[in-house]
Amino acid sequence: MNIDEAITSRRSVRAFTDQPVEKEKIDHILQISQRAPSGTNTQPWYTYVCAGEVRDGICNDVCDLFDQGKASKYEDFDYYPPIWEDKHRKRRQGVGWGLYGLLGIEKGDRAGSARQAKRNFKLFDAPVGLFFTTDAYLGRGSWLDMGLYIQTIMLAARGQGLHTCPQAAWISFQDPIYKHLNIPKDQVLVCGMALGYEDTSAIENTLVSEREDKDHIVSYHGF
Repeated sequence: MNIDEAITSRRSVRAFTDQPVEKEKIDHILQISQRAPSGTNTQPWYTYVCAGEVRDGICNDVCDLFDQGKASKYEDFDYYPPIWEDKHRKRRQGVGWGLYGLLGIEKGDRAGSARQAKRNFKLFDAPVGLFFTTDAYLGRGSWLDMGLYIQTIMLAARGQGLHTCPQAAWISFQDPIYKHLNIPKDQVLVCGMALGYEDTSAIENTLVSEREDKDHIVSYHGF
């Protein structure tokens, strides 16, 4: 698979099979992803990989918190803004209702929306979960580096025939993650990620999120 194919075939997969992922494949993905760029080679990333009982423990504990309505707010962690501007809100709504439409969840169906939201915390049935952290004292430049690293992992996963779903949703339920993975308190959670083999029979995996026309966001000068 060439790099163009890896980029264009990468999607946020929201339904996985229960086929185990070989540890050797995960090792390979993480080894080559160490070549991801970072400002002045700081490499500000930590990756926690979980499967089996540890994965299930995290999922079960977070699902319990979800059922109890004990979610933290994204803005509590300076992660997402409390109010989105129109252009970003419309894009969020577009992909959200695109997914819900495929699943037959109509506007106002709170039970259906909650049921699908909870799927995040089961890793969409993926057998492997990854959680990414960085040192708490670092700033926005290092978070940029984290994005470069995480994207590299997703593309490397495609090279191994695997799919991923990066998940900000875990930000709202961090305590079980820190507990089960023994994450030091001087690290902050950046996101989680589901990793596994795509369930090609799942209708939610037919979703293709729209992208803005390149000409609307790119500005050339001096050409």
